[in-house]
Amino acid sequence: MFPAYAKVSADKHSVPNLYPALEKIDGFVFWRKKIFNHTAMANKNIEIEIQVNVENSKPLIEFLEKNGAFQSEKCQIDEYFSPAHRDFLATRPVAEWLRLRDADGKYSINYKNWHFDKDGKSHYCDEFETKLESMEQAKKIFSALHFKPLVVVDKVRKIWTYKDYEVAVDSVKTLGDFVEVEYIGKNEKVNPEKVTGEMIDFLKKIGCGKITRNYVGYPFLMLFPNEVQYEAQ
Repeated sequence: MFPAYAKVSADKHSVPNLYPALEKIDGFVFWRKKIFNHTAMANKNIEIEIQVNVENSKPLIEFLEKNGAFQSEKCQIDEYFSPAHRDFLATRPVAEWLRLRDADGKYSINYKNWHFDKDGKSHYCDEFETKLESMEQAKKIFSALHFKPLVVVDKVRKIWTYKDYEVAVDSVKTLGDFVEVEYIGKNEKVNPEKVTGEMIDFLKKIGCGKITRNYVGYPFLMLFPNEVQYEAQ
């Protein structure tokens, strides 16, 4: 949540060196996911979260204002890219996203690799993120390396923390309003599917009304709206 990110590992630079060998292997995506997952688990670079539409966000906001801890309200402009040597959008479901973020003048770079089950559902991803000093220079580097810009997601995000959750209420330009819930607890052995199910139960108990979940994220929603499958919770 997108939130307590700064999760870049000191040995992350070893991961790209695996690409040349792996890209020659049949089933490349599967094996690359396994290696990234191993690296991420060892360095806590794991994000467990849900992204949903709720029928009524008012009860949630009132609950968080009373029981949670307000963290921030920011305008976030996220620009997504794909590398020249490999098209992230060529696979379904799209598992990888590379993002540059401008959050009210604070810049960051983020890479996510989502893990999908046989039904095309995702409950967690490997995530690597760090701050940037200059967005302009980062974009120049991407341009020099022929990274392809994909889409821009412009949103206003309000964030609260409540127990083991970070809850974001997003207003996304052209898409509408969403809620994201991320696990920020310290138990590294939790089951992602179980945790995301508990997140849905949390929203239901608060009284948000109808809850509709997607497993693809904002950039996919903007790029391929006709391909999105929503799931009532």
